[in-house]
Amino acid sequence: MPRLTFFPLGSADCCLIRLADGRRVLFDYANTRDPKDKDDLRCDLPKELRDDLDEAERDSYAVVAFTHLDKDHYRGASEFFWLRHAAKYQGNGRIKMDLMWVPAAVITEENPDEDEAKVIQAEARYRFKQKEGIRVFSRPERLRKWCEKNKISFEDRLPLITDAGQVAPEFTKERDGVEFFVHCPFAKRLNATTVEDRNDDALVMQATFAVDQVETKVLLMADVTYDIIADIVDVTNRKNRETRLEWDVVKIPHHCSYTALGPEKGEDKTKPVKQVAWLYQTQQQDNATIVSSSKPMPVKGSQEDEDDNPPHRQAGNYYKGVVEEPDDQFKVTMQHPKASAPKPLVIDIDTSKATVQARALATAAVAVSTRPPRAG
Repeated sequence: MPRLTFFPLGSADCCLIRLADGRRVLFDYANTRDPKDKDDLRCDLPKELRDDLDEAERDSYAVVAFTHLDKDHYRGASEFFWLRHAAKYQGNGRIKMDLMWVPAAVITEENPDEDEAKVIQAEARYRFKQKEGIRVFSRPERLRKWCEKNKISFEDRLPLITDAGQVAPEFTKERDGVEFFVHCPFAKRLNATTVEDRNDDALVMQATFAVDQVETKVLLMADVTYDIIADIVDVTNRKNRETRLEWDVVKIPHHCSYTALGPEKGEDKTKPVKQVAWLYQTQQQDNATIVSSSKPMPVKGSQEDEDDNPPHRQAGNYYKGVVEEPDDQFKVTMQHPKASAPKPLVIDIDTSKATVQARALATAAVAVSTRPPRAG
């Protein structure tokens, strides 16, 4: 069966998608754990992923998506993956990427400020130049000038580019049991500025899984802010594609930052702008699950509560308020199953749609959690 796994990495992202046929798709990779710190509760991401691949008898991912070039979405990737552009990143048991998915900003950004970001960019650029092993999400015009500047044929690379409002061509529900619909980056953002804004131009998708004609919808929201979500909602509604924003699982943006809901943090609860409220309050399906890829929610008045960085307690209170059973339906990666011993959050997808695996606290046994359907 298809399966989603979210890893306890602090406020950082990695989502492993197991497809029905056994192939693996990875959204972001952030190896944040400090191996020298025995008290670090973040998971050993390379080990988790290697163990999963070994169990599946695979040595590659069908797709690795880097949603944008912020460190909490790529940290350690240059040490884990087999990269085509330079021999120094090959061999030694590195894991291959059959296909990279990136927003255009990963290719067009000038001089990223982190060395490892430059490595990821070099790999994306190499594959794009070679016309193999990459898909870039953007309006085609975004890349035209870059191609001209680098003396490569833009027309020859049009098959590698997919715009918002389209489905990534590598997967279909009929053949693969899943499709990925692109929400961002999109035209309004791309035409508004010539300056790269990683979060605004990040890759946002709806994955729709089909199991025996039962569809389960997952929103993967990267780190977009409330104004970008508002634009996505407006564009989607204008085109009468509201089903493209339905969700059974949503990986909320930016590690539960209030900036993904509205302009003000609020005293106890963030108030979302109307489009964001519509997305979370109207488009959620029965028994939906909200995932915050973040540190534990701060306690009011604590030192963590005063931190400008997410997660924000006020945003967490909003998300808890839009589901009927917050303990079951609002999941924080560093608090699952408990904050003192976080483990990967596993969500199975079948004819019952999305079901969170509940890890027994006292033993290694795994049981399946259930909850009654939402009224209405």
